[in-house]
Amino acid sequence: MRQLASQMNRDFAGTTLHLVGILETSFIFIADLLRQLEVRVVCHFLRVVVQDEALERVPLRQVTYGPKLRLSGKDVVLVDAILHTGVTLDYVRGYILAQNPDSLRVAALVEKTDAKKVDVAADYLGFQTAGKYLVGYGLGSTDGQYRHLPWIAALH
Repeated sequence: MRQLASQMNRDFAGTTLHLVGILETSFIFIADLLRQLEVRVVCHFLRVVVQDEALERVPLRQVTYGPKLRLSGKDVVLVDAILHTGVTLDYVRGYILAQNPDSLRVAALVEKTDAKKVDVAADYLGFQTAGKYLVGYGLGSTDGQYRHLPWIAALH
């Protein structure tokens, strides 16, 4: 965490950084990251829902919670705990880019290297893994269990 925050502190020195966290997975990661940042920070949260119904085989995505973001001319880091397929992060990146920020970068605690469907790279990355269903540190099972764990573990 300190290393990611240190890199952001260097990259955004003298500016106000706007962190946009994707709920529900990012809340612990973003809280710990905020505690390590020394730059001025404004924190926003979005909730993105992927609907099971598909329109022409493309899953429907929509932002279902989020304050009116005013990110034009701002330095923004999009934060999610896990970069899995990249599809949701790519969707939210487009949503933010439509507002014309000065810069937009991505931070992820974990990248699942075996699941990528969209070429989205994390500018700030904790670690990579493959083939495991991860829980803890904000990551939960489909019913939300295990988010409270203070570590990341793989379910078998």
